[in-house]
Amino acid sequence: MRATLGVLLGLATVGLAACGEEGSSGTQAPASVSGAGCAPVAGDKLVLLTDDKQLQQADNIIAAVNTKVADPALIAALDKVSDALTTEKLIQLNKAVVVDRKTSKVVAEDFAKAENLTTGIEKGKGGAIKIGAADFAESATLGALYEIVLDAAGYDATVQTIGKREVYYGQLTKGDIQVVPEYAASITEHINGLNGGKEPLASGDVDKTVAALKEIGGKAGLSFSKASKAADQNAFAVTTAFAEKNGIKTLSEFAAKCSGKDTVLGGPAECPQRPFCQIGLEKTYNIQVGKFVSLDAGGPQSLDALKKGTTTLTLVLSSDGSLG
Repeated sequence: MRATLGVLLGLATVGLAACGEEGSSGTQAPASVSGAGCAPVAGDKLVLLTDDKQLQQADNIIAAVNTKVADPALIAALDKVSDALTTEKLIQLNKAVVVDRKTSKVVAEDFAKAENLTTGIEKGKGGAIKIGAADFAESATLGALYEIVLDAAGYDATVQTIGKREVYYGQLTKGDIQVVPEYAASITEHINGLNGGKEPLASGDVDKTVAALKEIGGKAGLSFSKASKAADQNAFAVTTAFAEKNGIKTLSEFAAKCSGKDTVLGGPAECPQRPFCQIGLEKTYNIQVGKFVSLDAGGPQSLDALKKGTTTLTLVLSSDGSLG
């Protein structure tokens, strides 16, 4: 499980009880809902609905770098990775590792070749660079991509596995590791929390989030690459068959056509009480549902519920390889 979902859900008030269950199905029905809604449509393929009103915070991929080694050539090399990545491509990278069972190194090498990542890279001042990658497929693949471009820029880059952000953040600011693939909103709020921030600095606007990150991160001795278009964050998915049947591509379109009693929302047990899940759908999009089904946090249960036609709309992780 990637860290993103837990971080975003964790920004809500801590200590809320899990939503109640109705019988053994783990379902919960609201007291009253207006509108007809849209019943689930089963299907093997899933599609993400565009979060056009920016309910979710912008957890775009971004490289965090210890400022002592952040010379222009090093940042420019990391920018090559950011420029090449989209959420769709990130899904395919994750699929290649998690579903197709290739190694992150092989997947990164294939992607770097296909995207010409090392073409035109200028040489930097060189030296050893330690890249920290967290212990899940996406981070390992990103770390391998960073290694490829930094080697091409004349550095002696190596990748090592790191632990939780609470641990590796200190290693990064001290310079024990120099580069880490990060998520813009999550790292912004981590630093904000360390600084005692009372209000969130991250938002659904990636430019504003990165601006805030560079300001507070710079004071902590960090520099950053460009933010990529690829994001690993909470998202809502439907089956492709459902999207085609109802002519829906965005959450606003879903709200206009499918808010109502026949709509079934799936998500983790906390979803009805979380601002990035059911509460957010209601407040940001005015989406009402007739029933909530308690599932795992963006895992196999959530994906299967959509495919089997148990849920209409389900919370997932935007870069899940299973979506590919």
